Amino acid sequence: MCKLILDLKAIFLNDGSVLHTDYSFNMAEVKVDSIYPFTSPVRVDITAENRAGLVKLSLATSFNYQRPCDRCGTGVTKAMQYNFEHYLVTSLSGDQNDDYIETPDHTIDLDELLTADILLELPSKFLCSDNCKGLCPKCGANLNETTCNCTTKQIDPRLEVLKQLIE
Repeated sequence: MCKLILDLKAIFLNDGSVLHTDYSFNMAEVKVDSIYPFTSPVRVDITAENRAGLVKLSLATSFNYQRPCDRCGTGVTKAMQYNFEHYLVTSLSGDQNDDYIETPDHTIDLDELLTADILLELPSKFLCSDNCKGLCPKCGANLNETTCNCTTKQIDPRLEVLKQLIE
């Protein structure tokens, strides 16, 4: 697999310089929750801009993401788009700072950075729609497609004996 190592030496050395480029890479082999949900290459629009020795790296991503809904199990494909910003410096003085990425050789591995960014940004619960009704806990019917006649009233099993007094 070809990795993009972005060489930013010309950007770091020239204050005010800007780099615009685009790139796509494959995340098809990345497993999320025991499935491979990335069905298209990740397209990335890259902008790197030097402002007083600090390089701002802006990444606009788009890709298709396919997996089952966490409530009803229906397979869903969604077009996802995320924007990320990172600030790059050649060296950090003092304590490590999570606000900046240190690039002493003026290069950065974009595949590694973007894979981490995307995985951290993905929703923890993936739903087919915000108002997904899910499955009936008794019969398993998809409540988005049909209604079932199961009783939704649940009685605490410890109080089940009291129900007999009413009958």
